[in-house]
Amino acid sequence: MLPTLPPRSLRAHLLALWVLILASAAATAYLLYEFYTQSAAVQVAQSELQVARACREIGDRFAFFGTGWSGGVADPDETLKHQLTDVVVTALASHPGVEGGIWTAAGGSAAYAFPTYEGTGPKTDLPSAEIETIRRINAESLSAERPVAARRASRTQTLVVQGCPLRGPIQGATAWTMARVHTDEGRAYGQLLAGFGFLAATVLGSALLLGRLLLVLGRRIARLEGQLGHEADEGELPRLESTGLRELDRLVEALNAAGTRLAAARHRAAEAERLAAVGQLAAGIAHEIRNPLAAIRLKAENALASADPARARAALDLVLDQVARLDRLLRDLLSLTQPRRPATGPTDLGLVLRDCIHLHDDLARAHGVRITVEAAPPEPVPLDEGQIRRALDNLVLNAIQHSPAGGTVRLSGTREGERLRIRVTDEGPGVPEALRGRLFEPFVTGRPDGTGLGLAIVREIARAHGGQARLAAPPPDGPGPGATFELDLPWPAPPPAPYPPAS
Repeated sequence: MLPTLPPRSLRAHLLALWVLILASAAATAYLLYEFYTQSAAVQVAQSELQVARACREIGDRFAFFGTGWSGGVADPDETLKHQLTDVVVTALASHPGVEGGIWTAAGGSAAYAFPTYEGTGPKTDLPSAEIETIRRINAESLSAERPVAARRASRTQTLVVQGCPLRGPIQGATAWTMARVHTDEGRAYGQLLAGFGFLAATVLGSALLLGRLLLVLGRRIARLEGQLGHEADEGELPRLESTGLRELDRLVEALNAAGTRLAAARHRAAEAERLAAVGQLAAGIAHEIRNPLAAIRLKAENALASADPARARAALDLVLDQVARLDRLLRDLLSLTQPRRPATGPTDLGLVLRDCIHLHDDLARAHGVRITVEAAPPEPVPLDEGQIRRALDNLVLNAIQHSPAGGTVRLSGTREGERLRIRVTDEGPGVPEALRGRLFEPFVTGRPDGTGLGLAIVREIARAHGGQARLAAPPPDGPGPGATFELDLPWPAPPPAPYPPAS
């Protein structure tokens, strides 16, 4: 069997999605940069080809210009320089963005031109920042007697320079061409900026969207948790409000529908339970009434058939006992079926427990049983004193009748937080396992002479106080199994004391 993976929260899934978006953005940025780098390299390579062609073009024009010359010139004069400048202008006119000239070993620059310059007028001055580079490339070309190229890259542009030796009447002459490739301009750079801008916008938008989604989901789910945590009717789900998010609202509608179905099911179950309880109660009443009536009928028939006055007297005594039994049964039934709301008030529980001992002391001595009060709260308790006395009477009578001779019945009342625990403990044989689950139901009893209504009345009194009655574990230091019946009742905190009046 495959191991069960721990559940992951929606927030974890969204954070994982955010990490994936970041990774995708990083990969896209890397690809954009590589694309831009390759595009810039292509531009530089193309510029090198164009510079080389332009340099050869100057060489060809210079060779044509020097055709038919005799002798040699080491340092051209001004007239020759103007003529050489025209040669360079003619050679570079078809090469946009390329500037160049003719250089001599003896006099330096003999001609310079930039015919495709996009300024306000023709550019005639040699670029001072690149003079050393131009001098070096011409010297290298003259020395090597072949074309020499150089590349110098900076942050915003790449400078491409070419030097070519010239054959002609001017001694030590070389041609040079130069072009600038602006890496922060052009189509590739625009595409890079557009790509990075779009990437930044999408990543930022995704971050804001995911952040807002996390915030909204967190608030909506917290509100649903708060609504679900509110107290509702017993066994029912609270009615949830719409969150404004379609997916969550579908869940809210499903929960509300489930709560409605649950309430209807509980109502039907309560009705069925009530009918079952009524049927059980009717069967128990019929059983309990039939036995005394049968005994009364038998004794009355015997008394009528006999002429002995003593026998008639005994029959009448038994009839009165059975009538008293029926009266007690009906009184208990009325208490069980017509419970009244408790009229709570400050009650001295210690006094109630001691009065209960005095009331049942004679019966306890007759059974050889001792009754003690082990603990009681010193402060008043908000209880219906009459109902609590009746519940204690039933519990104490039950404990006395189940305790062996020499045993002890212990009464106690303690406060545990905001709960009041009233306990009645005996040292009898304990409650049989078969009766534990139905102990507080009507007509369930472990004594042949019991009606089975005492504990049911105790349960109703506890419920009327907002608590419950249950069979608790006996104290571990008891001599026998015993049984401990406990009333678990709420003990609300007292209201805050009013502020003293201003003096």
